[in-house]
Amino acid sequence: MSRRILVIEDNTDLAKLVRLHLGDIAEKVETVADGARGFELANSGDYDLLILDLMLPGMDGLEVCRRLREAGSCMPILMLTAKSAEMDRVLGLELGADDYLTKPFSIAELVARVKALFRRIEVLAQSGSSEDTDTIRYGGLTIECEKHQVSVDSRPVELTSREFELLLHFARHPGRVYRREQLLDQVWGYGYQGYEHTVNSHINRLRAKIERNPADPHYILTVWGVGYKFAEHKAGQNT
Repeated sequence: MSRRILVIEDNTDLAKLVRLHLGDIAEKVETVADGARGFELANSGDYDLLILDLMLPGMDGLEVCRRLREAGSCMPILMLTAKSAEMDRVLGLELGADDYLTKPFSIAELVARVKALFRRIEVLAQSGSSEDTDTIRYGGLTIECEKHQVSVDSRPVELTSREFELLLHFARHPGRVYRREQLLDQVWGYGYQGYEHTVNSHINRLRAKIERNPADPHYILTVWGVGYKFAEHKAGQNT
């Protein structure tokens, strides 16, 4: 599988180091130092993964992330943040970033995170089990698991990989109530303790995309004081 990575990083030495080491796992690794130019390239659709520094000239990383998600880009984003910038990490995750690394980081950790993101892409793109071949339907919502496609009333809906995983997790367990911490653990994985509000942001974005009226949701319901659940009535799977 051809893999193309864009690195938006204004530290020239770090950008060269990242490009050198990711060259072993990607066919193309391009670096750019300016946020505005980086956004143009990232929004072109020519890349499979974005490594995004938050402190950038021209346009900061948070703005790049926000604009990409508003433009409908589903490309995975790995943020690079300063050690003290916890609020930036929270904002980045809430804006739709998929993972983050705190500077200074080891190159081995960076390569491991990139490989993990590529594995997620491949798992979503392939049929890994009989469950993955299911089509889940509820009302006007259709989730084609193997194809990683979602539609509402036959209208295609573009979701990021994280949004798709979150929706699929809910839909496969209709009626089960999940606390935000449980969703972080089961959908986001390790290293996200303390970012519970990120779940809220992703659910709000999901509702905006799949609900006819996000203020009165039909699919992803709030269980006040506990968490969230997928509506259980009439939910089903058709293979």
